[in-house]
Amino acid sequence: MTDESTGSNRSDAARNTDEMFVAESDSPRLIKRLDLLEVGAVPEGDRIVGRNNEIEALVSNLRPIVRGEPPTPVLISGKTGTGKSLVARHVAETATNVAEREGLDVADIYVDCSQHSTETRAVCATARAINKVAGSPRDIPLTGLGASQYYTYIWELLEDFDAAVVMLDEIDRIQPDNDGNQDNILMQLSRAREAQKTDTNIGIIAISNKLDYPEEMNQRVRSSFGDAELLFPPYDANQLKDIMRAREDAFYDDALESGVIPKAAALAAREHGDARKAIRILKNAGQIAEEMQDTVVREAHLDEAKQRAEADRVAEHVSTQTPHARHILLALALLTKNAEADDGEDGYRTTAVYDAYKIVCEQEGTDPLKIDRVRQLLDEQAFLDIIECRRTGGGHQKGTFTAHRLLKDPDVVVEGVGHDPALVASDIGI
Repeated sequence: MTDESTGSNRSDAARNTDEMFVAESDSPRLIKRLDLLEVGAVPEGDRIVGRNNEIEALVSNLRPIVRGEPPTPVLISGKTGTGKSLVARHVAETATNVAEREGLDVADIYVDCSQHSTETRAVCATARAINKVAGSPRDIPLTGLGASQYYTYIWELLEDFDAAVVMLDEIDRIQPDNDGNQDNILMQLSRAREAQKTDTNIGIIAISNKLDYPEEMNQRVRSSFGDAELLFPPYDANQLKDIMRAREDAFYDDALESGVIPKAAALAAREHGDARKAIRILKNAGQIAEEMQDTVVREAHLDEAKQRAEADRVAEHVSTQTPHARHILLALALLTKNAEADDGEDGYRTTAVYDAYKIVCEQEGTDPLKIDRVRQLLDEQAFLDIIECRRTGGGHQKGTFTAHRLLKDPDVVVEGVGHDPALVASDIGI
């Protein structure tokens, strides 16, 4: 190939790439502010719908901070998409701003325990977050230290503040230690002043998706929280509609067909009143309409938008699981994909899932957990509506057993754990 021909090919490729960008820029734009459709974004207070009572209750718990007094820790529980994190972050941010006007220096700290699912990792993330707010005066390593050393960093750094609001989101995702303790971080933070670790007032907001999490708390921790518990109920269809109306200006004027928001709200209302899913559906519908170069977002776009929203949510959930939880989900997904392995049961026995899980562990080069721990992890996935676990009877020949059935698209689960969706069970010997 001559230099001239190579140069010509390159020029053609460059022109084609240029045309791709021009074609994209010429497509109709329907979404004006994508940030308003991001589920993790904290919007202005007037966009928070249907949670006035919960906001007032949380403000009441944090109000002592702006008076320079110690607040009572509070536990927020409710299903995914009920506004727990949104309200907590909004109120914490407001408390910080009001305190500053009163001449107080307050650290606003948020830690996602689904990303930091051991005590050491959660304490490390807390220490590093406080350090960042303080202007990064310390060099705190991500690894290599024990929990006690990270706690020491926290107590030292807090001395530079009058108060701190520490939000521990998805606190129920912290794994038990060797002694079975799951909430030691709550113990340490809630009793820090009593133990003379710090004189700084600490407002603790623990957020859980598990409605029965209070029952699992250590009794001493439970007593620190007292009666400060907030239960967030699911949104109804009208509230979901109002939530999306409050974000309607994310789109250009007249970009939404009149029936889009009511239908999107109705679709999300069927899924336990999940506002996160409602917003995802609306965002995806807008993006689908733009991809199709349509001039408006139509009701016809919502079905595909709902499927994308479900895939996004499952992938997000699966990607944040512990390695062994991902191995278990992968095993069940591969069993589900392998139709020949289905012997007619509506789901798979614990022993069948465990055998498949051990094969996955072997492929991943890790030692499997005991079967009792695998049962616990399966129960956790059932709570999160990823799988269904039900006690069933197999007749005289099989007796009773627990059947586990995947509730989500197995390809989405396989992709979420980082494997090729084309993978089939037989590829790893299941």
